[in-house]
Amino acid sequence: MTTPRLSLRIDLPNGSRLGPGKIALLEAVQRRRSISAAARDLDMSYRRAWLLIDDVNRAFSEPAVATFPGRSQGSGAELTPFGERLIAIYRTAERRCKKAAAGSIEEIVAATDVAYERDGATRTGKKTSARDA
Repeated sequence: MTTPRLSLRIDLPNGSRLGPGKIALLEAVQRRRSISAAARDLDMSYRRAWLLIDDVNRAFSEPAVATFPGRSQGSGAELTPFGERLIAIYRTAERRCKKAAAGSIEEIVAATDVAYERDGATRTGKKTSARDA
């Protein structure tokens, strides 16, 4: 059985979203100082990583990531002070949400049917469907 987890996704007024995936990408860029290295760390294509970073940069009044194309030495990308602050704000909000929801999550987990598996297989290996009920 996996541990239940709560994730925070913020739907912004301009239609963009900020959630665990984009934050993980920003953290990877912070560690690796490279979009391509960050993408590899997260098992995503460079293009996907670049599009996500572009979305974050456009969604806010300040960019979260500064890029340095063609730089032969040093970093190819780095977080701006705003990018570092964005991660900190998001992680603080995430911790507060988890703390506030802990009791409710425990109650939901206690009500979970452990015999149900999302792919439709039961623990006995038989497939079930709504028609079988």
